[in-house]
Amino acid sequence: MLQIQPPNKPPYSPHPILNLGFRIFFSGGAIFAIFIMALWMFVFLGHTQINATQINPFYWHAHEMLYGYAMAIIAGFLLTAVKTWTGIMMPYGYRLGAIFGCWLLARLAWAALGVGLDAMPIWLAMAMIFDLLFMGLTAWFIIKAVMAVKQYKQMGIISKLVLLTIGNGLCYWGIFTADQDYLRIGVYLGLYLVMGIVLTIGRRVVPFFIERGLSFDSEEEISVKNNKALDALSLGSFLVFMIADVFYPNPYLVSASAFIVALVNSIRLIGWYHPRLWQKPLLWSLFVAFLGMCISFLLFALQPWLAFSHSIAVHALALSGIGMMTVAMMARVSLGHTGRSIHAPPKTVNFIFVLMVLAFVFRVILPLVAPNAYLMWIMLAQSAWIGSFVLFCFSYLSILAKPRGDGLFG
Repeated sequence: MLQIQPPNKPPYSPHPILNLGFRIFFSGGAIFAIFIMALWMFVFLGHTQINATQINPFYWHAHEMLYGYAMAIIAGFLLTAVKTWTGIMMPYGYRLGAIFGCWLLARLAWAALGVGLDAMPIWLAMAMIFDLLFMGLTAWFIIKAVMAVKQYKQMGIISKLVLLTIGNGLCYWGIFTADQDYLRIGVYLGLYLVMGIVLTIGRRVVPFFIERGLSFDSEEEISVKNNKALDALSLGSFLVFMIADVFYPNPYLVSASAFIVALVNSIRLIGWYHPRLWQKPLLWSLFVAFLGMCISFLLFALQPWLAFSHSIAVHALALSGIGMMTVAMMARVSLGHTGRSIHAPPKTVNFIFVLMVLAFVFRVILPLVAPNAYLMWIMLAQSAWIGSFVLFCFSYLSILAKPRGDGLFG
């Protein structure tokens, strides 16, 4: 007898912002980027009562930029991209809301620590539980989907997610035991693992976006290729650099490995270049972000010889690889995955990207040129960062909160 199968029940979400991971995490991450930098301005100037005996204020700032902001954007991207890679539906609706809720509660607890509220052990325990739960759930759903289709080529990203969770755990261990070494390792491990994910994903999507973007309105066939030898050299030299800077701080080994990373990725960037990319903000922003990362590794290479602060190179890498790259990726992904044209972005995007580039100039370049005005450069960099994300929220939050125009779920 012929069996008639009922149609699959369509996915349900109480609000479009919970349809896919990028919507809620890009929105929350962008708002958080404004809030946490504004709070850091007050902490930096000594206007809050943060307990510096347990948490170094600079590590508080670093933790929330890495495990707070950057992890939100990574989670949003991967909880969306893995669906495309594997064909398996990722969390949506209330399940996605629960993952985001864990992230949000952890951020509120860290904010309470930043302003110096009483009952510090309670805030720390709350932060640790929900932070590690957020990262563990994110990693679990990604691992589950990848393993279900045996897509083992994604193991590099999976391993970085697992190590990021361990790095965050080291931060909490360092705080609870008042051991700044563990906190330092957790923070720097977090930074370099995030950079590893950015380099891995950037190597895949930046040339793809350039090809698609430039081929749209041109009869010229645009072809951008990667080189497996460069891939291997970039991965190997970056791994040596990370281990050397975090666990074996030999300045000359750090310098040599950082120079190789800078050189290899500069060669790669030259291969991606096309003069017409400057006409398209969603392309030049990605290119400039990758260029900023190359400059950052060059600064790491020069630092032992020119004796400027290690913090300059660290912030260069963070502002290019996290600041510039995530804003550029969010601006492009938010359009593509909501069914809008990637060739007609909001008119504000140039200003969004220029402000983030200015943050890089104020925080990295000008302190090297005019160190006597250091405090002013810091304040200007913070203001440019906040301005960039205010414009992003103004331009994209409504896009992220509305259903797709084509009626599809996503």
